[in-house]
Amino acid sequence: MRIGIDFDNTIANYEGVFHAAAVERGLIPADLGTAKNDVRNYLNASGRKDEFTELQGHVYGARMDLVSLYPGVAEFIAAAAGSGREVFVVSHKTRTPLLGQPYDMHAAARDFLQSQKLFGPGLLTQERTFFEPTKEEKVARVASLELDVFIDDLPEILTMAGFPQTTRRILFDPQDALAARAGGLERYLDWSSLHRALLG
Repeated sequence: MRIGIDFDNTIANYEGVFHAAAVERGLIPADLGTAKNDVRNYLNASGRKDEFTELQGHVYGARMDLVSLYPGVAEFIAAAAGSGREVFVVSHKTRTPLLGQPYDMHAAARDFLQSQKLFGPGLLTQERTFFEPTKEEKVARVASLELDVFIDDLPEILTMAGFPQTTRRILFDPQDALAARAGGLERYLDWSSLHRALLG
């Protein structure tokens, strides 16, 4: 079995991270809600949309140390790869931010996976980890890898034109917020239930 997994918000959990980084940079009051949307809405409403765009680049390029893994994802990768399944990471991520410092966000994401000890024998490999600059290139990569399964937090990726019909499409929805948009997709709220569904 060839299993593909998205990176942002599927492996990497940014809960509270944008709030922490924004407070650190003096962009928002500390008592603002901690969700990413709270931070974005606050800055957008005050005419500071570009500051949120720059904050995203700062987080993805310089503050991946604030980010955690979703519970159970490391165990899933170890169990899948350790039992002979091929596990790939396929993500949509520009190499450098649209605004702000020219961080290498691909390198930062790889460094995060390394820091979480997800690269190694019986785990992920650098050669099976792909960061594509556009959504279209991400979907094309999924198709070219001939994956049996792909796991993503975005319904629009799993239903894009060009997404291979032979690939089992799984929606990861840890906030239980995407039921209305799931359509015919398989939807799981956590990695433990995903683990049982795919690996037994």
